[in-house]
Amino acid sequence: MNHNAIITITNLRLRTYIGFNEEEKTKQQDIVINAEIHYPANNLCLSDDVDNALNYKNICKKIIQHVESGRFLLLEKLTSDVLGICIDHSWVRYAQVRIDKPHALRFADSVSLTLSYEAAQDNNS
Repeated sequence: MNHNAIITITNLRLRTYIGFNEEEKTKQQDIVINAEIHYPANNLCLSDDVDNALNYKNICKKIIQHVESGRFLLLEKLTSDVLGICIDHSWVRYAQVRIDKPHALRFADSVSLTLSYEAAQDNNS
């Protein structure tokens, strides 16, 4: 039996240098990350075997380290980097990352960018 697992990271709030205006280059800003990662959950994973599950804690640690130590001119680059971390495992079939930049626009709660990835379909399945 095939099972599909979905890991969801909700409202990961971090601070980083994001933007190309002078103030943005010298002052860290809040960002909010939401990520969804799909992978096949095999029977070993469903039988409570840690070695056969995707480690969401490691993924989250990598995201935090990359975002907080980085400097980004564009939201597109930051979002692409985080998506790259989320799909850095051969099991991942689909992933989507949305990053919000609160207070980026005067009359809006936030501006966000969403990027997604979908693995090529195997002809063997």
